[in-house]
Amino acid sequence: MDIYIVKPGDTLYGIARRTGTTADHLAYLNQLNDPSRLVPNMALLVPGPERTNRQEILVNAYAYPGISDATLNETLPYLSFLCPFSSRLTLDGELVTIDDGRLVEAALAQNVAPFLTVTNLSESGGFSSDIAHAVFTDQAVQDAAVENIFAALSRRRYAGVNLNIEYVYPFDRESYNQFLRRLSGLLHERGWYLTTAIAPKESADQEGLLYTAHDYAAHGRWADWVVLMTYEWGYTYSAPQAVSPVNRIRRVLDYAVTQMPVGSILLGLSNYGYRWRLPWRQGDAATVISNAAAQNLAVSVGAELRYDSTAQAPWFTYTDASGQRSAVWYEDVRSVQARLDLVKEYNLAGVSWWTVNQLFRAGLRLQEDNFSAVKTL
Repeated sequence: MDIYIVKPGDTLYGIARRTGTTADHLAYLNQLNDPSRLVPNMALLVPGPERTNRQEILVNAYAYPGISDATLNETLPYLSFLCPFSSRLTLDGELVTIDDGRLVEAALAQNVAPFLTVTNLSESGGFSSDIAHAVFTDQAVQDAAVENIFAALSRRRYAGVNLNIEYVYPFDRESYNQFLRRLSGLLHERGWYLTTAIAPKESADQEGLLYTAHDYAAHGRWADWVVLMTYEWGYTYSAPQAVSPVNRIRRVLDYAVTQMPVGSILLGLSNYGYRWRLPWRQGDAATVISNAAAQNLAVSVGAELRYDSTAQAPWFTYTDASGQRSAVWYEDVRSVQARLDLVKEYNLAGVSWWTVNQLFRAGLRLQEDNFSAVKTL
């Protein structure tokens, strides 16, 4: 496959003729709502020479239970692992599970290993530092949590646990490490895997509720694979910016490879963008937009597409019919390629998509063009 950057005057029909395919196929591959319209500087995935000797990698993806059957079934062939999101621990060690049976069975049918995703999300939806503290420091609560995790593992054919514990109190760092050690040992004794998801730290002394208690060396030692959540620099309440800027990702990787085996690292890929109102003011909330929808929006409003060469991310501004200006940052195939190139450069174990609920067909095809997804079942 190749990446084609649209030039002024280009038509989809003309691009298709030059690349040996049809306009209909390009529209399907790139999820174009209106194949008759393009804007300069948009990135399209087009047919090209097949890569030889593709490296094998592990590909994880998170999915909410509401994912459509069509999107799930189209996505699964590109995956090694699927993490339905999420079952949540409580203050007393109970595990509130989700109805993920449909996702688990679909994954198994396509030789994708499903993982029980365990979080410290509270009933109201936010990550709870207090739940993490109770599980890590109260022996009775921890024993109950472990027992309930194993009971859930036994109810379905999971390959293991994906532990996604966030907003941990800094003083719980060592207790968290000891919990990792215990859970890892118990899982491995029974033939299950442990994967974890951790915040994107750039140094050992990076402070904050998101970072301090995530000990990269401990996760690298006790988990089979570690998802680096290398996204959310641009987030709901941030100023408009790239969601997963490559320059910041590189800093995370430069630190991570000093703390854990490169063969355990799964690089987080953001399968979404954000739309911010302009002028942006502190406290304003951005709205999530899928990558395909963002590119279609740029076309429909005739936006001037731009590409930030430092962040390696596309963006544009536009004014809607009511006169409201907005800025949109998202991912396209050239920004995905920049992140896949990091996997090659650092020789990482693979990638992890957050989330695959919205189909990004060109992104998945580009991943397949670069790598072969290992099937562990």
